[in-house]
Amino acid sequence: MGRMMDFSEIERVLVVTAHPDDVDFGAAGTVANMTDAGIEVVYCLVTDGQAGGFDHSIPRTEMAAIRREEQTKAAAEVGVTRLIFLGHMDGEAVADMQLRHDISAAIREVRPQVVITQNPVRNLDSTYGSHPDHIATGEATMCAVYPDARNPFAFAGQPCAELDDWAVDEVWVMLGADAHDFIDITSQLDRKIRALRCHESQHRDPDAMEERVRAWWKSIAAERGRPENTSAEVFRVVDTR
Repeated sequence: MGRMMDFSEIERVLVVTAHPDDVDFGAAGTVANMTDAGIEVVYCLVTDGQAGGFDHSIPRTEMAAIRREEQTKAAAEVGVTRLIFLGHMDGEAVADMQLRHDISAAIREVRPQVVITQNPVRNLDSTYGSHPDHIATGEATMCAVYPDARNPFAFAGQPCAELDDWAVDEVWVMLGADAHDFIDITSQLDRKIRALRCHESQHRDPDAMEERVRAWWKSIAAERGRPENTSAEVFRVVDTR
């Protein structure tokens, strides 16, 4: 395990997720804490979430535009105004050199001390949390952090090579059975919920979703010895220095 950096040590954070709404389930409360502390947070979305939702009447190309708009609104709820959309196809993300290049370019452009991303390892206790796109995004992000983004000789002749190399200090992996570090999000819980509710195309019953996830974040806090009625988000911190 790495040491979770104090907010005072962090100027910039890049959040890399597979789909719109992934960050809001996993880390929006932490992001709200960060932006309140003056940290610049940028979102990098691997796909536009075209394969999401439940309304069969919506064309998939239209769904992509809807989900970009929803994620932009959700980001604003927690103080994030800059989003990078990589445009890979939902359901087809793989940790290949193209995705590694694209994430490396985002890292070099943003130059974050911390990258927040998804678990690169399948968790057999969490079917939904182990979506193949999530795993591919986590793996490609780890590869981009090391060695790609910090290697000045990587991706010769490609757009990423035109950007100066950059070394990330820590990766915070959202959720997972081995996520030992946590951030208290009690004061940000309502903002997190508002961000989640922005994803209207994904929730058949928003009230039931809210009830379920509020209980979930409280249970996460309780499992880590936090006081009653507090909420927390958890991370596995990887020291990549």
